[in-house]
Amino acid sequence: MKRIAIQGIEGSNHHIVAKKFYDKDITLNECLSFDILVDSLLTGHSDQAIMAIENTIAGSIIPNYALIDKNNLHISGEYYLPIHHHLMALPNQNIEEITEVCSHPMALLQCKEFFKNHQHIKLIEDVDTAEIAKRISEKQLTGVAAIAPKMAAEIFNLSIIEDEIQTIKQNATRFVIIQTTKPENGIHEINKASLKFELDHKRGSLATILNVMSDCKLNLTKIQSLPKIETPWKYAFFVDVTFETYKDYQKAKSIIEIMANDFKILGEYKNGRL
Repeated sequence: MKRIAIQGIEGSNHHIVAKKFYDKDITLNECLSFDILVDSLLTGHSDQAIMAIENTIAGSIIPNYALIDKNNLHISGEYYLPIHHHLMALPNQNIEEITEVCSHPMALLQCKEFFKNHQHIKLIEDVDTAEIAKRISEKQLTGVAAIAPKMAAEIFNLSIIEDEIQTIKQNATRFVIIQTTKPENGIHEINKASLKFELDHKRGSLATILNVMSDCKLNLTKIQSLPKIETPWKYAFFVDVTFETYKDYQKAKSIIEIMANDFKILGEYKNGRL
């Protein structure tokens, strides 16, 4: 059985992705932070891990790019999960009785507009959506609610006070599957890649790389810059590209490797949006 590390506990969005991405024969290693999740991989306690990397409302989870790069992890796949945030608490309470809502900072950010209409509620950042639901259930906390997936309410016997409280209803998070070894994805399965490179401070250096991608028929789906802490005002670029033929991608890869500094392939895998 594959050992899969997730950020959070059962009932979390990472747990939902694990259920959808893998067959049933997996065991979950629950991690309450992304640092612990990466350690689970590096120490061999987990074979693969699921890591949220970006959201349509909150944007990129920038520290996770650094974790993948710094620890030389490999992306072997991805999954896009529609996000549904539900406000849940112990049974027989209404929203007027709720004084505190605890959740992961990203979940609170994605439900910001909803709470503007309920200013009597104090918002508290916490480690994980489902873990708070579990805590409310175990400690029988009244007046406290969690923002979590509906599955968490079912697992921990909570009642849904408000459905679908996310600001934008078409809200989705992209998750990547990471591991310490290079994945054995076949060339015919691969139509997406995640790359990292650095560039000299020269006019048009980034534009030149982007032109190479365009000329080689690559579609740029994501570009994210990350400052290099040890070198002030210098940046690393993380890009995702899709392509129809591996040959086009291979050509672009060989050119970029010559033109860019510290070129690294973070992963070559199947596009999760197909």
